[in-house]
Amino acid sequence: MLFTTAELRALLGTPISDERAQLAHDLADDAIRGEVGDRLSDPPQRGVKTVALSVAARILTNPQGLRSEQAGGMLQSYADSQTGVVLSDDERRRLRRAVGMVSGAGMLDITPGVVGPPVPVWRPV
Repeated sequence: MLFTTAELRALLGTPISDERAQLAHDLADDAIRGEVGDRLSDPPQRGVKTVALSVAARILTNPQGLRSEQAGGMLQSYADSQTGVVLSDDERRRLRRAVGMVSGAGMLDITPGVVGPPVPVWRPV
């Protein structure tokens, strides 16, 4: 478990149902495991909980992914450019560092996954 329902409620400062909290947890867990695979330990490494709670809070505070909304003379703009179940670049870096994955240019691999036999090239004689 990445975080507890009580921790999520405390962060949001608003009451949420157990079902919504569990869904937010599951979606955050899925996004994080999609990024770092099964490298998460139990309990999670330091820094993972921060990312998980941030993602879960975004899911619950702005589930439609709105940038702004207006009702009459009131305009509400959301400062966070990330919405829904999306990891920011900073969150990705933090997760990779937490689980010991290499980051930066050293992690790029541009070689093809499967190398087949050489292909003859036809040239006119």
